[in-house]
Amino acid sequence: MSLAVRYVVFALLATGANLAVQEAAIRLGSGLAPSILAGTVAGFALKYALDKRWIFFDPYEGRGSEVRKVSLYGLFSVATTLIFWGTELLFWHVWETAFAKYAGALIGLAAGYAVKFELDRRVTFREQRA
Repeated sequence: MSLAVRYVVFALLATGANLAVQEAAIRLGSGLAPSILAGTVAGFALKYALDKRWIFFDPYEGRGSEVRKVSLYGLFSVATTLIFWGTELLFWHVWETAFAKYAGALIGLAAGYAVKFELDRRVTFREQRA
């Protein structure tokens, strides 16, 4: 399976986890913002684990290196999550339907993942040079 196919499959898995957790949170009586936050955390954890191991084949290089990678991954995730949240919330406020909210989420996640891949490839998981 090619890198691009793996990345898309993993993005879809993380997106599915994100949306499933959002839906579960809504059904449990959570509001819109808590459901979006819970979904985002679930998607982040799954995507990091998959990216580190199966996209960038990143080895363990010591605690300091791992802290740097997790921090950068998290920082870039926050930045690209703004694309996701902004699109999801825009769709919700324009059409005020669950379908629009999730359509906006899917579009926002796709755009965010495209930007995130480049940031992680070029910065987070780049080979360290002496």
